[in-house]
Amino acid sequence: MNPKAAERFRDRKAPSGAKDDPLDAWSFADALRTDGHDWRTLLPDDPATQELRILCRDEIGLIQERTALVLRLQAALHEYYPAALAAFDDWTLPSAWEFILRFPTPQDLARKGKRTWEMFLHTHRLGHPETYAKRLAIFAKADAFVSPSTAVTNAKSLLAVSIVKQLKTLQEQLQEYRARIEEAFAQHPDHDTFDSLPGAGPKLAPRLLAELGANRKLFPSAEDLQCYAGTAPVTIKSGKRRWAKLRRACNKTLRCTVHLWVDQSRHFCAWAQAYYQKKRAEGHPHGEALRCLGQRWLKILWKMWQDHTSYDEARHALDQVRHGSWVIGLMPDPTTAGETSATAC
Repeated sequence: MNPKAAERFRDRKAPSGAKDDPLDAWSFADALRTDGHDWRTLLPDDPATQELRILCRDEIGLIQERTALVLRLQAALHEYYPAALAAFDDWTLPSAWEFILRFPTPQDLARKGKRTWEMFLHTHRLGHPETYAKRLAIFAKADAFVSPSTAVTNAKSLLAVSIVKQLKTLQEQLQEYRARIEEAFAQHPDHDTFDSLPGAGPKLAPRLLAELGANRKLFPSAEDLQCYAGTAPVTIKSGKRRWAKLRRACNKTLRCTVHLWVDQSRHFCAWAQAYYQKKRAEGHPHGEALRCLGQRWLKILWKMWQDHTSYDEARHALDQVRHGSWVIGLMPDPTTAGETSATAC
């Protein structure tokens, strides 16, 4: 039973706000007698879907922990090692962590010399022409703008090295999770349906499958799935007034996954990019335009999911032309849009 619905059933029997177990039992039993015909039986997912969902959600939790550690590492480096922050933009890369282990303080970096710097950059494949010279220039001035006090450097360098060791251990576990998720996803009966989604890739496709599950009766219509994913707005009417707001009562994990997926789909499908640009031109912000695009994608996904079929970009483009979709008119050549998008996807 939805917790909010349960609370409302209780309020019907006790408007004073009183609450105890016998009152709850009576309220819910009476609600079952009067409204039970509208309730839906809660069915467990199959073991394959359950395992995949748990793995995906746990992986997301570990990624959030990695992000927290990276932020702590950057905060520590900001206090004693600004050169390291300037030299590396992405601190989720193992090469940046290895730099801290190899040169834990600015003094160590300056003492090793240019030849050691170059050897480190080449060993970790950081010899790109656009960043190679820039990093060497930063390393040459690493100890120019640091605090003369050794207390801060000694303490914070130990913290930075400790965090890096945690990150390396956590990254190994994330790689193990990724291997288990890919194995479970490959063995799932709905693998082909979700693997064909443009832009989903090896990370987002398993998450979409895990959150939707395999029970087709769970979402009788595309609108049910859109509400569950949080892309459908909540409409409020009062008298002559009517307005909509963001739906917050939804599956937060699925909403985040759909947001990332539809954003990536713009780089693979011409119609998705055209739809997004149209919404932005109408004045919608980035997030709102993606939710609108998510509405359209979820309708397609629901039909694929119900029919156990894979995504066919050429067929979708032909359907758009046949139904006179306004999206197809935004593309350069409607007659070849299907071929172009099929190649891109």
